[in-house]
Amino acid sequence: MIRSRTLGIDRWLLGAVLALCGFGLVMVFSASEVLGNVLHGNPEYFFFHQIIWLALGTVFGLLALGLDYHRLRGWAPALAAGTALALLLVLVPHIGVSLNGARRWIGIGPLTVQPAELAKITGIVYLARWLEKSGPRLRTVREGLFPFLLMVGALVGMVLLEKDLGTAMVLALIAISMFLVAGARPLHLLATAGLSGVLLWVLVVIEPYRAHRMLSFMNPWTDSLNTGFQSVQSALALGTGGIWGVGLGNSVQKYQWLPAAHTDFIFAIIGEELGLIGTLAVLAAFCFLAFRGYRAALRAPDTFGLLLATGITSWLTFEAFINMAAVTLTLPTTGIPLPFVSFGGSALSVALGAVGLLLNISAQGVRPTVHRRAGVDIGRRHRGAHIPSAVRRTRPD
Repeated sequence: MIRSRTLGIDRWLLGAVLALCGFGLVMVFSASEVLGNVLHGNPEYFFFHQIIWLALGTVFGLLALGLDYHRLRGWAPALAAGTALALLLVLVPHIGVSLNGARRWIGIGPLTVQPAELAKITGIVYLARWLEKSGPRLRTVREGLFPFLLMVGALVGMVLLEKDLGTAMVLALIAISMFLVAGARPLHLLATAGLSGVLLWVLVVIEPYRAHRMLSFMNPWTDSLNTGFQSVQSALALGTGGIWGVGLGNSVQKYQWLPAAHTDFIFAIIGEELGLIGTLAVLAAFCFLAFRGYRAALRAPDTFGLLLATGITSWLTFEAFINMAAVTLTLPTTGIPLPFVSFGGSALSVALGAVGLLLNISAQGVRPTVHRRAGVDIGRRHRGAHIPSAVRRTRPD
């Protein structure tokens, strides 16, 4: 029996995630104390709930870290079926919970769970299994592009039924990144990206609230008291913070001026209280997380691990960058939280479980005998995916 020489847990990656989680606790308390006092008579209400979800996510992360991730190959179909059922149950009256016109949650006692968050990790696992098994057939239209579009389209479609365009966008970006790394033809990727763009435009046009959101994005000050209110308040928060910020806990926007200050727009509160320096630190942390995550992917001991690590890293970084872009008015508001920092139950716990899986893959990684650029690795073997096992060091068991 041959096994790869492990490198050990990536402490830099773990440190970055722990730093973001700790920073998130501080900012959730700061951003939510006013709302917690108004709604629940307890300024620490959201803070304590964040600690509970953080503890649950830590358990998920430890379980994923101790799991032989290769077992996920066999579990992938069952996980995908269970997630699809959960996504459909959200639409069932008295099971799905409706909030602000969207049905995205399932009520379980006092807690609410968002199946779309679970769909991110189970979708990555299933897609990694399928891409690995497909091999060179990915470069064909009949056995590569069409099945890929059908699978991703079905998953994205179920999420869109919940009126969650932001999560649907993230899922599509994750899938495209994995398809690229698996060795898809550039022409197929262009076709996929073009089709996604057309679909996105149609989805914006057919829903009035999305069209209004797009118009307010173009110039939020034209309707600053209605559709552009959140964007304007976010810009005011960032502008007030300047370079150094007004000081931790001294935000004015959290006094119910900025909607979703402790969730989707917590990055604006960071900018107000900690200034440009604070926002750049958060951006740098996610850039570093992306670097270590893709590094773990390139050093994965097998193609399945490579694709899993790519999907997880793409998920966390794309989500973070889209959130920050929406808060800074670079993109329209999408309703996507900032990973590890925003208040959120299932989003935080599932993300931490995914990090445990990513650390698992990095711990089993191998050190390449020749350092290669990522583009070279992706483009080798007739533009097929890099096969990590081809360069791994081995030793007799």
